[in-house]
Amino acid sequence: MATKKRTRQQKPENKRLDIRDVARHAKVSIATVSRTINRVPSVDKDLAKRVWKSIAELNYFPNTQARALVSGRSRILGLLISEITNPFFPELIQGFESIAVENNYEILIGSTNYDVPSMESCIRRLLERNVEGVAVMTFGIEGPLLNELASRNIPMVFVDEAPPSPRVSTLLVDYRQGIREGVQHLAALGHRKIAFITGPLQQRSCQLRRDAFLHSLEEIGLKLPKEWLPAGDHTLEGGMRAMEEILRLKELPTAVMCSNDMTAIGVLRVLARAGLRVPEDISVIGFDDIHLAEFVNPPLTTVRMSRADLARAAFEALRIHVEGTEKTAKQIWPIPTRLTVRQSTGFPPGTMPKLASRTKA
Repeated sequence: MATKKRTRQQKPENKRLDIRDVARHAKVSIATVSRTINRVPSVDKDLAKRVWKSIAELNYFPNTQARALVSGRSRILGLLISEITNPFFPELIQGFESIAVENNYEILIGSTNYDVPSMESCIRRLLERNVEGVAVMTFGIEGPLLNELASRNIPMVFVDEAPPSPRVSTLLVDYRQGIREGVQHLAALGHRKIAFITGPLQQRSCQLRRDAFLHSLEEIGLKLPKEWLPAGDHTLEGGMRAMEEILRLKELPTAVMCSNDMTAIGVLRVLARAGLRVPEDISVIGFDDIHLAEFVNPPLTTVRMSRADLARAAFEALRIHVEGTEKTAKQIWPIPTRLTVRQSTGFPPGTMPKLASRTKA
């Protein structure tokens, strides 16, 4: 008995939508769809609404590369950061990306890790993708490596210092204000022996934080022994090493300020391991106010440098340079800092009984 061959039923393949499908669905011309997607302002508003409605109903995703070819613009901004493992930078990326997407820009992220070959690779990728501007948020980068970007007249934004150019803006962080508040907070509690763990001093931002601390001590007439100024590297491990170095000294400070929160968290770990209580035995202050700072034990008193402020200023500066919405773009964008007091700071050891006796008297 002959058996019939069973033919395999093939599933119909989903057709890939293109601009023609959107035009048919919206009952407009292909040119109208193209101009709408590229946000040409002369498109009739009612037609544009129909096009965007069709795009949503068809679940169509415009080809950004094709749009770039038509408009002559990539609408891509580069964002260079120092190290993706530091919680400060993912928070900064999130803020920058949110603002960029709201304004129909994409971002291309490069993490340099303070490594020259990595920096070169990042810059090469930025150029290959035809970025329209670059936010250099690395808090220290080799100047000569940016010559390629500068030579192509690509707008840039830097933190703390920047090469002089009409196409470059600087985010000027007010380190002095927040660190001054931190030092005065400790002094008001009664601390007179205050140490400071620096960041890597080849970075301009770390030099500025150290100098702000030293200036704040001078303001209230305090001196800092050289051994109370150990170098850190803005990592947990660096903070641990620096605090271990301090604990080996004959005379210990009653409070330690740190150049960033990761350093301060490393300090907290070493103090806990040494059986010292924070803040009863020693007070600790960080810098940055990363999200994690609120959840360590005890919650960290720290100088807040808002990632939202940095991201917003960096994007706005680049947007003005790229779009030419103002005759002259601002060269300086101030970024404020302020102290956030939590539970890692308190009175110096041995002073509470004196205060209590004065209160009773």
